[in-house]
Amino acid sequence: MDFATLIGLVIGTTVIAMAMLSGADASVFINIPGLLIVLGGTIASTLIKFPIGDCFRAIGLAIKKAFWQEADRPADLIQLANTLTNIVRKQNLIALENAEVENPLFKKGMQLCVDGHKPEFIRNVLTKEMNLSIERHEMSEKVFRAMGDSAPAFGMIGTLVGLVQMLSSMQEPSSIGPAMAIALLTTLYGALFANLIALPIADKLKSRTDQERINKSLIVESVLGIQQGVNPRVLDELLETYLPSYKRSSLGTEAGETPDVTTEKAD
Repeated sequence: MDFATLIGLVIGTTVIAMAMLSGADASVFINIPGLLIVLGGTIASTLIKFPIGDCFRAIGLAIKKAFWQEADRPADLIQLANTLTNIVRKQNLIALENAEVENPLFKKGMQLCVDGHKPEFIRNVLTKEMNLSIERHEMSEKVFRAMGDSAPAFGMIGTLVGLVQMLSSMQEPSSIGPAMAIALLTTLYGALFANLIALPIADKLKSRTDQERINKSLIVESVLGIQQGVNPRVLDELLETYLPSYKRSSLGTEAGETPDVTTEKAD
């Protein structure tokens, strides 16, 4: 689980709740019609902009990527590539068929190698799969960014509706202040939804997508290097270019233990 997302939400919600509760009456921050305008308007606007399937996928991906799924570490992928390269050098490409590889793209690349496909074909297949996966993730980011853009606008719309209602009944001057406060609540709701939920999740999805692009590019280079029987030391030097410079000298420490890859002797 990604505790950073959870901690951020807890801190943000707690700080705002404490600010609201510090006043005389916290119930003044409750305005159900205003909340419905913000949430309903944001959902409606998002459904108009995107197909409903993309909207549901975006929610599912946000839960998976922002709260639960941790991306593979590049250092671990490099160690895995090194292990698989040693297997090929000691045995042959057929031995990769029995290797236990969890990463789906890496596993597919190993199967393509075992099947004897040419390097150019393998590169094209893996690159296409990488690009399609990234495009799906970018669409989810766009959905949440659109929600973050729409929420403040509908908050302002709710405020304008409240102001119109207030100005249409100004017989009692003493009621202007409370009516104005209620009208402004929708702006508050829109700003909170955009800046505490929608936009941060969109940025988290972008961060995940950027890391996934690096990981998948590293995997493509690893698979091609393994197929061509590149020296493990040379392959390490090539793949370490995907790491920040301050991590390259401590690859062994960063990667931890070598990934569990078991093989059986090929017949």
